[in-house]
Amino acid sequence: MGTDTVRTPAAGEAADRRREQRGWYFYDWACSVYSTSVLTVFLGPYLTSVAKSAADADGYVHPLGVPVRAGSFFAYSVSLSVIVAVLLMPLVGAAADRSGRKKPLLAAAAYTGAAATTGMFFLGGDRYLLGGLLLVVANAAQSVAMMLYNSYLPQIAPPEERDAVSSRGWAFGYAAGSLMLVVNLALYLGHDTFGVSESMAVRICLASAGLWWGAFTLVPLRRLRDRRTVAREAALPGLRQLAATVRDMRRHPLTLAFLLAYLVYNDGIQTVISQASVYGSEELGLGQSTLIGAVLLVQVLAVAGALAMGRLARTYGAKRTILGSLAAWTLTLGAGYFLPAGAPVWFFVLAAGIGLVLGGSQALSRSLFSHLVPPGKEAEYFSAYEVSDRGMSWLGPLLFGLTYQLTGSYRDAIISLVVFFVAGFALLARVPVRRAIGDAGNPVPEKI
Repeated sequence: MGTDTVRTPAAGEAADRRREQRGWYFYDWACSVYSTSVLTVFLGPYLTSVAKSAADADGYVHPLGVPVRAGSFFAYSVSLSVIVAVLLMPLVGAAADRSGRKKPLLAAAAYTGAAATTGMFFLGGDRYLLGGLLLVVANAAQSVAMMLYNSYLPQIAPPEERDAVSSRGWAFGYAAGSLMLVVNLALYLGHDTFGVSESMAVRICLASAGLWWGAFTLVPLRRLRDRRTVAREAALPGLRQLAATVRDMRRHPLTLAFLLAYLVYNDGIQTVISQASVYGSEELGLGQSTLIGAVLLVQVLAVAGALAMGRLARTYGAKRTILGSLAAWTLTLGAGYFLPAGAPVWFFVLAAGIGLVLGGSQALSRSLFSHLVPPGKEAEYFSAYEVSDRGMSWLGPLLFGLTYQLTGSYRDAIISLVVFFVAGFALLARVPVRRAIGDAGNPVPEKI
Protein backbone atom coordinates (compact mmCIF):
# COMPACT_ATOMS: atom_id res chain seq x y z
CA MET A 1 0.00 0.00 0.00
CA GLY A 2 1.22 3.50 -0.77
CA THR A 3 1.43 6.29 1.71
CA ASP A 4 -0.04 9.74 1.29
CA THR A 5 2.51 12.53 0.92
CA VAL A 6 1.87 15.32 3.40
CA ARG A 7 2.35 18.72 1.76
CA THR A 8 3.80 20.98 4.46
CA PRO A 9 3.11 24.71 4.28
CA ALA A 10 6.80 25.39 3.47
CA ALA A 11 6.82 22.79 0.68
CA GLY A 12 3.58 24.16 -0.71
CA GLU A 13 4.93 27.71 -0.65
CA ALA A 14 8.12 26.60 -2.45
CA ALA A 15 6.09 24.76 -5.12
CA ASP A 16 3.89 27.82 -5.67
CA ARG A 17 6.98 30.02 -5.94
CA ARG A 18 8.57 27.71 -8.53
CA ARG A 19 5.36 27.72 -10.57
CA GLU A 20 5.25 31.50 -10.52
CA GLN A 21 8.93 31.72 -11.48
CA ARG A 22 8.38 29.42 -14.46
CA GLY A 23 5.52 31.65 -15.58
CA TRP A 24 7.78 34.70 -15.18
CA TYR A 25 10.44 33.20 -17.44
CA PHE A 26 7.89 32.93 -20.22
CA TYR A 27 7.45 36.68 -20.55
CA ASP A 28 11.09 36.94 -21.62
CA TRP A 29 10.35 34.05 -24.01
CA ALA A 30 7.34 35.98 -25.32
CA CYS A 31 8.76 39.47 -25.90
CA SER A 32 12.41 38.87 -26.81
CA VAL A 33 11.51 37.96 -30.39
CA TYR A 34 10.45 41.59 -30.84
CA SER A 35 13.91 42.85 -29.89
CA THR A 36 15.70 40.27 -32.03
CA SER A 37 13.68 39.83 -35.22
CA VAL A 38 11.93 43.20 -35.37
CA LEU A 39 14.31 45.82 -33.96
CA THR A 40 17.70 44.21 -34.57
CA VAL A 41 17.23 42.57 -37.97
CA PHE A 42 14.18 43.37 -40.10
CA LEU A 43 12.35 46.61 -39.27
CA GLY A 44 15.15 49.16 -39.70
CA PRO A 45 16.07 48.33 -43.31
CA TYR A 46 12.45 47.66 -44.32
CA LEU A 47 10.93 50.82 -42.82
CA THR A 48 13.76 52.82 -44.37
CA SER A 49 12.95 51.36 -47.80
CA VAL A 50 9.25 52.18 -47.30
CA ALA A 51 10.15 55.77 -46.35
CA LYS A 52 12.41 56.09 -49.41
CA SER A 53 9.59 54.93 -51.69
CA ALA A 54 7.43 57.75 -50.27
CA ALA A 55 10.19 60.39 -50.45
CA ASP A 56 10.18 63.41 -52.74
CA ALA A 57 12.80 64.09 -55.41
CA ASP A 58 15.25 65.36 -52.78
CA GLY A 59 14.92 62.22 -50.65
CA TYR A 60 12.73 63.73 -47.92
CA VAL A 61 9.46 62.60 -46.36
CA HIS A 62 7.20 65.09 -44.57
CA PRO A 63 5.53 63.64 -41.44
CA LEU A 64 3.21 66.32 -40.06
CA GLY A 65 4.76 68.73 -42.55
CA VAL A 66 8.29 68.39 -41.11
CA PRO A 67 10.98 67.61 -43.71
CA VAL A 68 12.86 64.44 -42.66
CA ARG A 69 15.48 62.63 -44.72
CA ALA A 70 14.04 59.19 -45.50
CA GLY A 71 17.20 57.44 -44.32
CA SER A 72 16.82 59.02 -40.86
CA PHE A 73 13.14 58.23 -40.36
CA PHE A 74 13.69 54.91 -38.54
CA ALA A 75 16.25 56.42 -36.14
CA TYR A 76 13.97 59.36 -35.35
CA SER A 77 11.06 56.99 -34.73
CA VAL A 78 13.14 54.97 -32.27
CA SER A 79 14.17 58.18 -30.49
CA LEU A 80 10.54 59.31 -30.23
CA SER A 81 9.56 55.92 -28.80
CA VAL A 82 12.21 56.31 -26.09
CA ILE A 83 10.83 59.74 -25.15
CA VAL A 84 7.30 58.30 -24.90
CA ALA A 85 8.59 55.40 -22.77
CA VAL A 86 10.49 57.72 -20.43
CA LEU A 87 7.27 59.68 -19.85
CA LEU A 88 5.14 56.57 -19.29
CA MET A 89 7.36 54.25 -17.23
CA PRO A 90 7.56 56.27 -13.97
CA LEU A 91 3.82 56.98 -14.11
CA VAL A 92 2.87 53.32 -14.68
CA GLY A 93 5.46 52.09 -12.17
CA ALA A 94 4.15 54.30 -9.38
CA ALA A 95 0.55 53.31 -10.22
CA ALA A 96 1.51 49.62 -10.08
CA ASP A 97 3.15 49.96 -6.67
CA ARG A 98 0.30 52.09 -5.32
CA SER A 99 -2.45 49.69 -6.43
CA GLY A 100 -0.58 46.40 -6.19
CA ARG A 101 -2.19 45.45 -9.53
CA LYS A 102 0.79 44.93 -11.79
CA LYS A 103 -0.72 42.12 -13.82
CA PRO A 104 -3.50 44.11 -15.55
CA LEU A 105 -0.96 46.82 -16.39
CA LEU A 106 1.50 44.22 -17.71
CA ALA A 107 -1.27 42.71 -19.84
CA ALA A 108 -2.26 46.11 -21.24
CA ALA A 109 1.33 47.04 -22.14
CA ALA A 110 2.20 43.63 -23.59
CA TYR A 111 -0.89 43.33 -25.77
CA THR A 112 -0.58 46.93 -26.96
CA GLY A 113 2.96 46.15 -28.10
CA ALA A 114 2.02 42.78 -29.58
CA ALA A 115 -0.92 44.29 -31.50
CA ALA A 116 1.25 47.10 -32.89
CA THR A 117 3.91 44.59 -33.97
CA THR A 118 1.34 42.32 -35.62
CA GLY A 119 -0.04 45.38 -37.43
CA MET A 120 3.34 45.81 -39.14
CA PHE A 121 2.08 43.22 -41.64
CA PHE A 122 0.29 46.12 -43.33
CA LEU A 123 3.43 48.17 -44.02
CA GLY A 124 3.24 47.83 -47.77
CA GLY A 125 3.81 50.47 -50.41
CA ASP A 126 4.65 53.90 -49.02
CA ARG A 127 2.96 53.64 -45.59
CA TYR A 128 5.97 54.98 -43.71
CA LEU A 129 3.81 57.03 -41.29
CA LEU A 130 1.94 53.90 -40.22
CA GLY A 131 5.29 52.17 -39.74
CA GLY A 132 6.64 55.00 -37.59
CA LEU A 133 3.47 55.08 -35.47
CA LEU A 134 3.48 51.30 -34.93
CA LEU A 135 7.18 51.38 -34.03
CA VAL A 136 6.67 54.13 -31.45
CA VAL A 137 3.71 52.29 -29.89
CA ALA A 138 5.41 48.86 -29.88
CA ASN A 139 8.75 50.09 -28.55
CA ALA A 140 7.24 52.22 -25.79
CA ALA A 141 4.86 49.42 -24.80
CA GLN A 142 7.73 46.95 -24.63
CA SER A 143 9.69 49.27 -22.32
CA VAL A 144 6.71 49.69 -19.97
CA ALA A 145 5.99 45.95 -19.96
CA MET A 146 9.63 45.07 -19.26
CA MET A 147 9.69 47.50 -16.35
CA LEU A 148 6.64 45.79 -14.81
CA TYR A 149 8.04 42.33 -15.58
CA ASN A 150 11.39 43.12 -13.93
CA SER A 151 9.65 44.51 -10.84
CA TYR A 152 8.21 41.05 -10.12
CA LEU A 153 11.69 39.63 -9.46
CA PRO A 154 11.99 40.70 -5.79
CA GLN A 155 8.51 39.30 -5.13
CA ILE A 156 8.86 35.87 -6.75
CA ALA A 157 12.40 34.99 -5.67
CA PRO A 158 14.00 35.15 -2.21
CA PRO A 159 17.43 36.84 -2.11
CA GLU A 160 19.45 33.63 -2.47
CA GLU A 161 17.56 32.62 -5.65
CA ARG A 162 17.49 35.90 -7.57
CA ASP A 163 20.72 35.58 -9.54
CA ALA A 164 19.70 32.16 -10.85
CA VAL A 165 16.10 33.19 -11.56
CA SER A 166 17.14 36.37 -13.38
CA SER A 167 19.72 34.44 -15.42
CA ARG A 168 17.17 31.81 -16.44
CA GLY A 169 14.79 34.56 -17.56
CA TRP A 170 17.44 36.10 -19.82
CA ALA A 171 18.36 32.64 -21.13
CA PHE A 172 14.70 31.95 -22.01
CA GLY A 173 14.58 35.24 -23.91
CA TYR A 174 17.72 34.60 -25.91
CA ALA A 175 16.59 31.05 -26.69
CA ALA A 176 13.27 32.32 -28.05
CA GLY A 177 15.03 35.03 -30.05
CA SER A 178 17.35 32.46 -31.59
CA LEU A 179 14.55 30.06 -32.47
CA MET A 180 12.34 32.69 -34.09
CA LEU A 181 15.27 34.27 -35.92
CA VAL A 182 16.15 30.91 -37.52
CA VAL A 183 12.54 30.50 -38.70
CA ASN A 184 12.37 34.10 -39.95
CA LEU A 185 15.68 33.84 -41.80
CA ALA A 186 14.58 30.60 -43.46
CA LEU A 187 11.48 32.38 -44.77
CA TYR A 188 13.36 35.54 -45.77
CA LEU A 189 16.28 33.86 -47.52
CA GLY A 190 14.04 31.29 -49.23
CA HIS A 191 11.06 33.52 -50.01
CA ASP A 192 11.06 32.52 -53.69
CA THR A 193 10.80 28.86 -52.67
CA PHE A 194 7.76 29.68 -50.54
CA GLY A 195 6.19 31.68 -53.36
CA VAL A 196 6.18 35.08 -51.65
CA SER A 197 7.95 38.33 -52.46
CA GLU A 198 10.83 39.63 -50.36
CA SER A 199 8.60 42.42 -49.03
CA MET A 200 5.84 39.98 -48.08
CA ALA A 201 8.40 37.72 -46.36
CA VAL A 202 9.61 40.63 -44.20
CA ARG A 203 6.04 41.63 -43.31
CA ILE A 204 5.24 38.03 -42.30
CA CYS A 205 8.38 37.97 -40.13
CA LEU A 206 7.36 41.21 -38.41
CA ALA A 207 3.78 40.08 -37.79
CA SER A 208 4.87 36.65 -36.56
CA ALA A 209 6.90 38.31 -33.79
CA GLY A 210 3.76 40.13 -32.63
CA LEU A 211 1.66 36.94 -32.67
CA TRP A 212 4.38 35.07 -30.75
CA TRP A 213 4.57 37.91 -28.20
CA GLY A 214 0.81 37.89 -27.64
CA ALA A 215 0.41 34.10 -27.50
CA PHE A 216 3.15 33.37 -24.96
CA THR A 217 2.21 36.34 -22.74
CA LEU A 218 -0.78 34.22 -21.69
CA VAL A 219 1.56 31.99 -19.64
CA PRO A 220 2.87 34.66 -17.21
CA LEU A 221 -0.58 36.23 -16.98
CA ARG A 222 -1.95 32.90 -15.77
CA ARG A 223 0.81 32.21 -13.27
CA LEU A 224 1.93 35.56 -11.85
CA ARG A 225 -0.14 36.96 -9.01
CA ASP A 226 -0.67 40.43 -7.64
CA ARG A 227 0.34 41.40 -4.13
CA ARG A 228 -1.85 43.93 -2.37
CA THR A 229 0.10 46.83 -0.91
CA VAL A 230 -0.61 49.60 1.53
CA ALA A 231 -2.08 52.52 -0.39
CA ARG A 232 0.45 55.23 -1.16
CA GLU A 233 0.27 58.73 -2.52
CA ALA A 234 -1.12 59.30 -6.00
CA ALA A 235 1.19 58.98 -8.98
CA LEU A 236 2.39 62.19 -10.58
CA PRO A 237 2.64 62.99 -14.30
CA GLY A 238 5.50 61.22 -16.14
CA LEU A 239 8.65 63.33 -15.72
CA ARG A 240 7.50 64.70 -12.35
CA GLN A 241 7.07 61.12 -11.14
CA LEU A 242 10.56 60.22 -12.38
CA ALA A 243 11.96 63.25 -10.55
CA ALA A 244 10.07 62.20 -7.39
CA THR A 245 11.51 58.67 -7.69
CA VAL A 246 15.05 60.02 -8.06
CA ARG A 247 14.49 62.30 -5.03
CA ASP A 248 13.35 59.25 -3.06
CA MET A 249 16.48 57.42 -4.22
CA ARG A 250 18.58 60.16 -2.64
CA ARG A 251 17.50 58.65 0.68
CA HIS A 252 19.29 55.51 -0.55
CA PRO A 253 22.53 56.94 -2.01
CA LEU A 254 24.16 53.54 -2.40
CA THR A 255 21.26 52.38 -4.60
CA LEU A 256 21.77 55.53 -6.65
CA ALA A 257 25.52 54.81 -6.84
CA PHE A 258 24.83 51.35 -8.29
CA LEU A 259 22.39 52.84 -10.80
CA LEU A 260 25.06 55.32 -11.93
CA ALA A 261 27.59 52.51 -12.43
CA TYR A 262 25.00 50.50 -14.37
CA LEU A 263 24.12 53.52 -16.51
CA VAL A 264 27.79 53.90 -17.51
CA TYR A 265 28.69 50.29 -18.35
CA ASN A 266 25.28 49.51 -19.85
CA ASP A 267 25.76 52.47 -22.21
CA GLY A 268 28.89 50.70 -23.42
CA ILE A 269 27.06 47.38 -23.82
CA GLN A 270 24.19 48.92 -25.78
CA THR A 271 26.59 50.82 -28.05
CA VAL A 272 28.59 47.69 -28.86
CA ILE A 273 25.34 45.88 -29.73
CA SER A 274 24.11 48.69 -31.99
CA GLN A 275 27.43 49.53 -33.67
CA ALA A 276 29.04 46.11 -34.10
CA SER A 277 27.30 45.56 -37.44
CA VAL A 278 28.49 48.97 -38.68
CA TYR A 279 32.03 48.02 -37.67
CA GLY A 280 31.69 44.67 -39.44
CA SER A 281 30.32 46.10 -42.68
CA GLU A 282 32.25 49.37 -42.98
CA GLU A 283 35.63 48.54 -41.43
CA LEU A 284 35.88 44.79 -42.00
CA GLY A 285 34.02 44.66 -45.34
CA LEU A 286 31.69 41.81 -44.31
CA GLY A 287 28.42 40.97 -46.09
CA GLN A 288 24.86 41.04 -44.78
CA SER A 289 24.63 37.26 -44.44
CA THR A 290 27.76 37.24 -42.24
CA LEU A 291 26.36 39.98 -40.03
CA ILE A 292 22.99 38.22 -39.60
CA GLY A 293 24.82 34.97 -38.83
CA ALA A 294 26.81 36.80 -36.16
CA VAL A 295 23.59 38.16 -34.61
CA LEU A 296 22.25 34.61 -34.44
CA LEU A 297 25.49 33.35 -32.87
CA VAL A 298 25.30 36.05 -30.20
CA GLN A 299 21.71 35.02 -29.40
CA VAL A 300 22.58 31.32 -29.06
CA LEU A 301 25.70 31.81 -26.94
CA ALA A 302 23.97 34.40 -24.73
CA VAL A 303 21.78 31.53 -23.44
CA ALA A 304 24.82 29.57 -22.28
CA GLY A 305 26.53 32.73 -21.03
CA ALA A 306 23.58 33.82 -18.90
CA LEU A 307 23.24 30.39 -17.28
CA ALA A 308 27.00 30.02 -16.74
CA MET A 309 27.36 33.43 -15.12
CA GLY A 310 24.34 32.68 -12.94
CA ARG A 311 26.25 29.65 -11.64
CA LEU A 312 29.40 31.69 -11.12
CA ALA A 313 27.38 34.17 -9.06
CA ARG A 314 26.41 31.38 -6.65
CA THR A 315 30.11 30.86 -5.88
CA TYR A 316 31.60 34.32 -6.20
CA GLY A 317 28.57 36.61 -5.78
CA ALA A 318 26.79 38.78 -8.33
CA LYS A 319 29.00 41.86 -7.88
CA ARG A 320 32.28 40.02 -8.48
CA THR A 321 30.82 38.16 -11.44
CA ILE A 322 29.61 41.42 -13.04
CA LEU A 323 33.05 42.96 -12.47
CA GLY A 324 34.58 39.92 -14.18
CA SER A 325 32.21 40.33 -17.11
CA LEU A 326 33.20 44.01 -17.48
CA ALA A 327 36.86 42.95 -17.64
CA ALA A 328 35.87 40.41 -20.31
CA TRP A 329 34.03 43.13 -22.28
CA THR A 330 37.20 45.25 -22.20
CA LEU A 331 39.35 42.37 -23.51
CA THR A 332 36.77 41.57 -26.22
CA LEU A 333 36.81 45.17 -27.51
CA GLY A 334 40.60 45.16 -27.41
CA ALA A 335 40.62 42.01 -29.54
CA GLY A 336 38.03 43.55 -31.87
CA TYR A 337 40.39 46.44 -32.61
CA PHE A 338 42.89 44.03 -34.18
CA LEU A 339 40.43 41.99 -36.29
CA PRO A 340 41.65 41.59 -39.89
CA ALA A 341 39.38 42.90 -42.64
CA GLY A 342 37.57 40.41 -44.86
CA ALA A 343 37.89 37.55 -42.35
CA PRO A 344 34.41 36.38 -41.26
CA VAL A 345 35.82 33.66 -38.98
CA TRP A 346 37.44 36.19 -36.66
CA PHE A 347 34.29 38.31 -36.62
CA PHE A 348 32.36 35.22 -35.51
CA VAL A 349 34.95 34.72 -32.74
CA LEU A 350 34.29 38.31 -31.63
CA ALA A 351 30.51 37.67 -31.74
CA ALA A 352 31.02 34.55 -29.60
CA GLY A 353 32.90 36.60 -27.00
CA ILE A 354 30.12 39.19 -26.93
CA GLY A 355 27.43 36.51 -26.65
CA LEU A 356 29.09 34.77 -23.71
CA VAL A 357 29.23 37.92 -21.55
CA LEU A 358 26.12 39.74 -22.83
CA GLY A 359 23.32 37.76 -21.17
CA GLY A 360 25.09 37.34 -17.84
CA SER A 361 26.02 41.02 -17.54
CA GLN A 362 22.40 42.04 -18.01
CA ALA A 363 20.83 39.26 -15.93
CA LEU A 364 23.05 39.75 -12.88
CA SER A 365 22.73 43.55 -13.03
CA ARG A 366 18.95 43.11 -12.84
CA SER A 367 19.10 40.70 -9.92
CA LEU A 368 21.66 42.80 -8.02
CA PHE A 369 19.51 45.92 -8.42
CA SER A 370 16.48 44.00 -7.12
CA HIS A 371 18.25 43.67 -3.74
CA LEU A 372 18.71 47.46 -3.57
CA VAL A 373 15.03 48.37 -4.02
CA PRO A 374 13.07 49.32 -0.85
CA PRO A 375 10.12 46.95 -0.32
CA GLY A 376 6.88 48.21 -1.85
CA LYS A 377 8.61 50.39 -4.44
CA GLU A 378 9.66 47.70 -6.91
CA ALA A 379 7.92 49.00 -10.04
CA GLU A 380 8.74 52.64 -9.28
CA TYR A 381 12.47 51.92 -8.85
CA PHE A 382 12.58 49.57 -11.83
CA SER A 383 11.10 52.37 -13.94
CA ALA A 384 14.26 54.37 -13.16
CA TYR A 385 16.32 51.26 -13.98
CA GLU A 386 14.58 50.90 -17.34
CA VAL A 387 15.09 54.60 -18.08
CA SER A 388 18.80 54.01 -17.46
CA ASP A 389 18.67 50.94 -19.69
CA ARG A 390 16.68 52.37 -22.61
CA GLY A 391 16.44 56.12 -22.27
CA MET A 392 19.97 57.15 -21.35
CA SER A 393 22.10 55.12 -23.78
CA TRP A 394 23.06 58.06 -25.97
CA LEU A 395 26.58 58.96 -24.80
CA GLY A 396 28.16 55.78 -26.22
CA PRO A 397 26.87 56.28 -29.78
CA LEU A 398 27.87 59.96 -29.53
CA LEU A 399 31.44 59.03 -28.52
CA PHE A 400 31.56 56.36 -31.25
CA GLY A 401 30.40 58.87 -33.87
CA LEU A 402 32.70 61.68 -32.71
CA THR A 403 35.72 59.37 -32.62
CA TYR A 404 35.04 58.25 -36.17
CA GLN A 405 34.48 61.84 -37.29
CA LEU A 406 37.81 62.97 -35.79
CA THR A 407 39.93 59.98 -36.81
CA GLY A 408 38.16 58.51 -39.83
CA SER A 409 38.70 55.06 -38.31
CA TYR A 410 36.03 52.66 -37.07
CA ARG A 411 38.79 50.79 -35.23
CA ASP A 412 39.47 53.87 -33.13
CA ALA A 413 35.72 54.31 -32.67
CA ILE A 414 35.20 50.77 -31.37
CA ILE A 415 38.18 50.91 -28.99
CA SER A 416 36.96 54.25 -27.59
CA LEU A 417 34.06 52.37 -25.97
CA VAL A 418 36.50 50.72 -23.54
CA VAL A 419 36.17 53.84 -21.38
CA PHE A 420 32.58 52.87 -20.46
CA PHE A 421 33.61 49.44 -19.17
CA VAL A 422 36.64 50.75 -17.28
CA ALA A 423 34.65 53.59 -15.68
CA GLY A 424 31.70 51.28 -14.95
CA PHE A 425 34.07 48.77 -13.34
CA ALA A 426 35.58 51.49 -11.12
CA LEU A 427 32.17 52.86 -10.08
CA LEU A 428 30.68 49.43 -9.33
CA ALA A 429 33.77 48.31 -7.38
CA ARG A 430 33.27 51.26 -5.02
CA VAL A 431 29.64 50.34 -4.16
CA PRO A 432 29.45 48.44 -0.81
CA VAL A 433 26.55 46.26 -1.88
CA ARG A 434 26.05 44.51 1.46
CA ARG A 435 25.58 47.86 3.21
CA ALA A 436 23.43 49.09 0.31
CA ILE A 437 21.08 46.10 0.66
CA GLY A 438 20.78 46.64 4.40
CA ASP A 439 20.15 50.36 3.96
CA ALA A 440 17.29 49.54 1.54
CA GLY A 441 15.66 47.42 4.25
CA ASN A 442 16.27 44.02 2.62
CA PRO A 443 17.90 40.82 3.96
CA VAL A 444 21.51 40.39 2.82
CA PRO A 445 22.22 37.11 0.95
CA GLU A 446 25.22 35.01 1.94
CA LYS A 447 26.74 35.50 -1.53
CA ILE A 448 26.31 38.88 -3.18
